[in-house]
Amino acid sequence: MSIVRSTPRQAGHAPVNGIQMYYEVHGPTGGVPLFLLPGGGSTIDVSFGGVLPHLAAERTVVALEEVGHGRSSARDVPITFESSADDVAALSGHLGFGSIDVFGFSNGASVGLQVAIRHQALVRRLVFCSAVSKRSGGRREFWDFIAAADFSMMPQELKDAFLAVNPDPQQLRAMHDKDLERMRTFPDVPDAALRSLQAGVLILAGDRDVVTLEHIVELGQLIPDARVMVVPGGHGEFLGHGETQEALPSAQLTAGMVLTFLRN
Repeated sequence: MSIVRSTPRQAGHAPVNGIQMYYEVHGPTGGVPLFLLPGGGSTIDVSFGGVLPHLAAERTVVALEEVGHGRSSARDVPITFESSADDVAALSGHLGFGSIDVFGFSNGASVGLQVAIRHQALVRRLVFCSAVSKRSGGRREFWDFIAAADFSMMPQELKDAFLAVNPDPQQLRAMHDKDLERMRTFPDVPDAALRSLQAGVLILAGDRDVVTLEHIVELGQLIPDARVMVVPGGHGEFLGHGETQEALPSAQLTAGMVLTFLRN
């Protein structure tokens, strides 16, 4: 099945905290916008190419690329989840939005969680997808991979997707190294911060994801009024494969369930 691509009605760069952040706006106007935060090392299309057309059929969608990723410029400092969260909040202000929903995948979910913690009045709903709040929530083989990883082990589809929108191999390497260091020094989010969340939260993961099922249940108990959804598949499989020309039927199903959560 071929992916149906979503064409942005607006795209460009915004001056955000000293960088030029790339963003796209899809879908109809009006209502609370849904911000999409891709995973580490990823462009918009890699993480969300499979679900974006379905989400944008109903919602105003703002998809962005994190500092140093894809078409966004970089800073000569380490990348942190907290600083990237402040970038998302600044982009929201630049675009004139006072309330947003956030759908983050993997590292993007960790960024989204920090947006909800650090800018509580801004975030109405958060979809926390395929991520952990503490190191113990990830599978041992995932952390073993992070410990042994180097640039040669970065998936070729991620390299190709980056270079397709930014043909700068030095920025690609710098992005990889900063993302890897961020994961090697992954900071646990205090339970008290999770209990203080005011946004409605959907915890979403695959049954063969990098996050353990025990951690998903733990998050559902810690976060006030959180909802939990476990779907068949590995890391991101249920979002579709935006880096290829094939889409999984589960992408449309996942988008539909996310939209149902966001409506309530």
